[in-house]
Amino acid sequence: MKSEPLSYLGKDGGPWEIFVEQVDRVIPYLGRYAPLAESLKRPKRVLIVDVPIHLDDGTVAHFEGYRVHHNTARGPAKGGVRYHPEVTLSEVMALAAWMTIKNAAVGLPYGGGKGGIRVDPKKLSPGELERLTRRYTSEIGILLGPDRDIPAPDVNTGEREMAWMMDTFSMNVGRTVPGVVTGKPIALGGSLGRRDATGRGVFVTARAAAEKIGLPIEGSRVILQGFGNVGNAAARIFHDHGARIIAVQDHTGTIYNEAGIDPYDLLKHVAEFGGVRGYPKAEPLPNPEFWAIPTEFLIPAALEKQITEQNAWRIQAKIIAEGANGPTTPAADDILLEKGVLVVPDVIANAGGVTVSYFEWVQDFNSYFWTEEEINARLERVLRNAFEAVWQVSQEKKIPLRTAAYVVAATRILEARALRGLYP
Repeated sequence: MKSEPLSYLGKDGGPWEIFVEQVDRVIPYLGRYAPLAESLKRPKRVLIVDVPIHLDDGTVAHFEGYRVHHNTARGPAKGGVRYHPEVTLSEVMALAAWMTIKNAAVGLPYGGGKGGIRVDPKKLSPGELERLTRRYTSEIGILLGPDRDIPAPDVNTGEREMAWMMDTFSMNVGRTVPGVVTGKPIALGGSLGRRDATGRGVFVTARAAAEKIGLPIEGSRVILQGFGNVGNAAARIFHDHGARIIAVQDHTGTIYNEAGIDPYDLLKHVAEFGGVRGYPKAEPLPNPEFWAIPTEFLIPAALEKQITEQNAWRIQAKIIAEGANGPTTPAADDILLEKGVLVVPDVIANAGGVTVSYFEWVQDFNSYFWTEEEINARLERVLRNAFEAVWQVSQEKKIPLRTAAYVVAATRILEARALRGLYP
């Protein structure tokens, strides 16, 4: 009997449709596991919650929240929580699914999860944000636990929100549980190296790809979309290794300086003015022109669906290393492949964050913490090994790195699925 299609997304599949198409593209390479691939197209569980809070003016506001477990065949669900006014169920489902692939591609003992609240956090006071976070944590608490579902920061969340989530869960169970979230402050069991881990991972995998094609980092040009936690960390590490940051785009605009932009100096400007617009040591550019800038490295580190068939043909980068989740549509992938652009896919390029989250989780269980040097060395080893495995499959099967990453990951996931069988 053929499985029934998902009904709760309606006609507009959104980002979830991108993930399903990516799975369809990999099925021909899965061999004996291909018949099990249907399980990847169905999240294990979807929770939609109402999040009511008292605003500072005494009124009550309601927000819609989500937590999705995509697949837990290889371990507990792991994935971030984002606060954004355009969060949708389709987006959270896709992000959870990409976490499943990411964790398996890197070899971490996790499944994929993701959460979000449809809210503009800039419109809430710190007190309202705390109440929102604590109420959301209580609403999804039936899913949480260090051996069940471990949230982490994502768009518009960070150490502060993770501290609130950890405390709320701990209060509800009557004991301190540091391992229920990762990305916490160091004082609460967080890990050294976690803040820059995703950006560092982008650099490590981009450098590994560059070595394969004989492209040196020193003297190379880099352009970045997004200058949040991931973008600015990647920019600083590229800069420290001799690369030249020539353009940055964020929600406020695009800046360009062929001679180079100092990311440390730009970070001070962003902290003061809220974005890159108006930075005095670079010239403004129209946003669409960003994609046409000649460069060695392009780092999309903002939101999904940024590189599409409308702008992919303009891109003049040699390597794209995806700091964001799902920034490139399948149609754009086809164009980039035809143009000869090497794409390091998100599921390995931005896996530094979840890798160091894994280290944090392990440290919390053991109450023993490593130095930042040890963390960074372990991170580089894990990601380089993951990249090498994906590169080898790519070369053997003559397929793009994204497809190869899905082959590696889906094979591991579906092997676990086959070994576990169906209960009952």
